[in-house]
Amino acid sequence: QYVPVKGDHVIGIVTAKAGDVFKLDVGGSEQASLSYLAFEGATKRNRPNVQVGDLVYGQFLVANKDMEPEMVCIDSHGRSSGMGIIGQDGFLFKVSLGLIRKLLAPQCEIIQELSQLYPFELVLGMNGRIWVKARTVQQTLIIVNILEACEYMTAEQRKQALAKFSGN
Repeated sequence: QYVPVKGDHVIGIVTAKAGDVFKLDVGGSEQASLSYLAFEGATKRNRPNVQVGDLVYGQFLVANKDMEPEMVCIDSHGRSSGMGIIGQDGFLFKVSLGLIRKLLAPQCEIIQELSQLYPFELVLGMNGRIWVKARTVQQTLIIVNILEACEYMTAEQRKQALAKFSGN
């Protein structure tokens, strides 16, 4: 089970709308809250269009054992910096936190190798959730399968698996 950490970037699923606050499932023991004002350019008049079921990529502003975790989709300068509502037509799946750390490492070989296979969008959450979208459903699922299998493969096995697909 994921334990929220201040500053962690995670993917949450909107479960409820309560007044000015959205509730998100982030894979922890309790839901996180997200204010409608915690989006770039949001004001009382200009609210973000967030619906129950939407995926939101954000970071924890508050995360400690005595308080409900609180997420935001803006950095300290009020910019979205890639955070916000994630597109509907990708694929969300869960991996171990160890694999997420590996994928988030700078110059991650796995991601570099995959990007030579197909163009795709990727969102990695420190809570073990990954959202991926390629040009076609088939390409998306191939990337999902490789990412899921990566954890138990050596670099050599991974290169062989990727070679199979790039031969298509």
